Amino acid sequence: MFRTYLKLAWRNLLKSKVYSLLNIFGLAIGLSCFILISLYIIDELSFDRYHTKADRIYRINSDIKFGDSEMHLAETPDVMGAVLKKDFPQVEEYVRLYNNTGAQHLKKGDSYLNEDRVVHADSGFFRVFSFPAVAGDLDEALSTPNSVVLTESMALKYFGTTQVLGMPLENIRGQVFNITAVIEDMPANGHFQFDFIFTMDNFPYEWGSFLSHNFHTYLLLQEGVSAEDFQPRLDQYITDYALPRIGQMLNVKSIQELEASGNKIAYSLIPITDIHLYSDRSSELSPSGNIQYVYIFGAVALFILLIACVNFMNLATARSASRAREVGVRKVLGSQRRQLVVQFLSEASLMALLAMLVALVLVVLALPHFNELAAKTISIALILQPRFVLFLLLLPFLVGLLAGSYPAFFLSAFKPIQVLKGKLNMGAKGGDFRNVLVVFQFATSIMLIIGTIVVYQQLAYIQNKNLGFSKEQVLVVENTWVLENRAAAFKNEVLQMPGVQKGTLSGFLPINDTYRNNQSFSKEAVLSSESGFNMQRWQIDHDYLNTLGMELVAGRNFSSTFGGDSSAVIINETTARMLGYENPVGRKIYQVGDYNSGAVNGLEIIGVVKNFHFESMHQQIGPLCMVLRNHSRMASFKVDADKIPALLAGIEEKWENMAQGMPFSYRFLDDDFEQMYRTEQRISQITLTFTVLAIVVACLGLFGLSTFIAEKRAKEIGIRKILGASVEGLVQLLSKDFLRLVFIAFIIATPIAWYAMDSWLQDFAYRIDLSWWYFAGAGVLALFIALATVSVQAIKAAMANPVKNLRTE
Repeated sequence: MFRTYLKLAWRNLLKSKVYSLLNIFGLAIGLSCFILISLYIIDELSFDRYHTKADRIYRINSDIKFGDSEMHLAETPDVMGAVLKKDFPQVEEYVRLYNNTGAQHLKKGDSYLNEDRVVHADSGFFRVFSFPAVAGDLDEALSTPNSVVLTESMALKYFGTTQVLGMPLENIRGQVFNITAVIEDMPANGHFQFDFIFTMDNFPYEWGSFLSHNFHTYLLLQEGVSAEDFQPRLDQYITDYALPRIGQMLNVKSIQELEASGNKIAYSLIPITDIHLYSDRSSELSPSGNIQYVYIFGAVALFILLIACVNFMNLATARSASRAREVGVRKVLGSQRRQLVVQFLSEASLMALLAMLVALVLVVLALPHFNELAAKTISIALILQPRFVLFLLLLPFLVGLLAGSYPAFFLSAFKPIQVLKGKLNMGAKGGDFRNVLVVFQFATSIMLIIGTIVVYQQLAYIQNKNLGFSKEQVLVVENTWVLENRAAAFKNEVLQMPGVQKGTLSGFLPINDTYRNNQSFSKEAVLSSESGFNMQRWQIDHDYLNTLGMELVAGRNFSSTFGGDSSAVIINETTARMLGYENPVGRKIYQVGDYNSGAVNGLEIIGVVKNFHFESMHQQIGPLCMVLRNHSRMASFKVDADKIPALLAGIEEKWENMAQGMPFSYRFLDDDFEQMYRTEQRISQITLTFTVLAIVVACLGLFGLSTFIAEKRAKEIGIRKILGASVEGLVQLLSKDFLRLVFIAFIIATPIAWYAMDSWLQDFAYRIDLSWWYFAGAGVLALFIALATVSVQAIKAAMANPVKNLRTE
């Protein structure tokens, strides 16, 4: 019987080739989009789950409010992990990671290579995290001073073999590290990837602070201990260790008194498997994902698949008249309704199965481009995993059941006597349901169009907003610290080159992946809970503001003619407002020099710089000050755009003369700025791609539906044309019902899209207003697409010879 169903299904597919191709192609696009987005979501949800003990690993987060400034950090004090393990048996192991040292220059032959995927870690690193060993004993790999573990690819890069145990690895400072183990390359689906793991032993740091937050601290809790169970121990740590030191500085004796003064310190745990999607704190080890985008893409995948299924339902019910006589004959010959339902579901499943085969080919072809678009490394191996293969095997049958259920029950309900007498009355029910499906398709498409417009407008706003500094034609030469006391000479030599306008030495730049330094200050000479606050403290030279095009709104810049500028400070407008002075120039603020005693150093405010964005526009511009110090981590030069190629060659030549054997590395400030919003750019490109595909699928269904309706009304069109109807009038007659449905879809989609995009924009501290034209433009575009799709068949039907359509009457 099943074989018979398949034969009949195959014959019906071949009998109606256009109908079959439209359905198979539409379903294939829907299925391929669904599979690609499913792979993306699976990859996003898989982060850090490869660790054997992932369900017991947590990172400690810090939340600090001091004065009017708040910090939400992924870092803790250096002592916290050890203290928690000592005091609380619920902690099985801890590990600290420190990567604030920047890139390492490691010796290979006679030259040095720049490596930025480096970290210092405690000896418990491999007892907490799971990375397969290629060589060496991981339990003891980081337990001795000057030891280092490197990945397989780095062993091959530096030594040409993985048999490197005991070999020396030297950095630019002349420190020699002993290679104690080699591990496989860290997976891409982890919230950190390092190539070199250096021991924390004999790492130069002022150890023992309970208030300086510079280390990522992870805890491995005992079996059965949850984050909620451990939270009281974190509160106890604050009471026993942090509060006495804070109290000494701020003269408070309890957490309640601290919070009553408007300040706060709190610690919490986040599961390692949640970090990628649920954490976006300062000092994250890598750019975070966003669970919102997982939900958004999941909804988009489902909607595109539903649009394809809706096409099938619409076309199947529209063709019902052509299948009605078949149903009537089969019922007269004894077929039960159940058998007819199975037959129609078999046809739908066969079509879905063929569509799945086409979709898999599309997925394989599109996967490299999708990986590039989404910045992923998804491989075919993920598709071939048993659970995903089972999912792919079941999917076409689920789609066939979903898409074919309504047509199957609708067609099998025809009464044979009426059908065979030619008195088939479709009634309003079938047409109304088809209308609902068309409205659903276009409401979904309009929402996607609106979303795409809003995302692109927000990105354009970010690109064009006055940032408070000039990012164009600023060349940043990295790692100038290797020049040591020759850095200033290098800067001056470059400034003599034609095409170089200005230059500055500082590692603090208003882009990601440059230095940040949060310090405590006081409005008064005596630090208290009322006078204290935190802000960024940047070290710059005399030429910094001019090179980056920053504007002073009060006071003056640092100058070599003023000998006392080493104890002066320039603040931004946010700090000026926070201090509350009408004119802050000439006033003093006090930097906390000793967290144990609360001793402060006075700094005179000599200028106020106009607010500039030094973090992402997801965040408000916070308080910041600048002091005159030598910080030669990077050199930035304002250059002429038309001379960049020659300048790069000339600067590299000067670098090689002054830093022999050291790699020359540079970047441009505007490129780094765009990198800060790379996630949003990828999201916009992915959304645009799938929006176009969703519209294509919807148009395929609309084209097929308009074709069948034009065929159904062929005789009516013929009569109207004989009676004098114009082609324009007939096109309008055939199109107006579809356009009415698109308008209804627009009315439904607009408030939903407004709510969704307004919620998305709340994630930006600086954002666009939702303008009416975003919605009107999406509606007009959807209307135009629908009109263009329907008009093809409408014009064809209107221009057909009426005699041909009426000769059977």
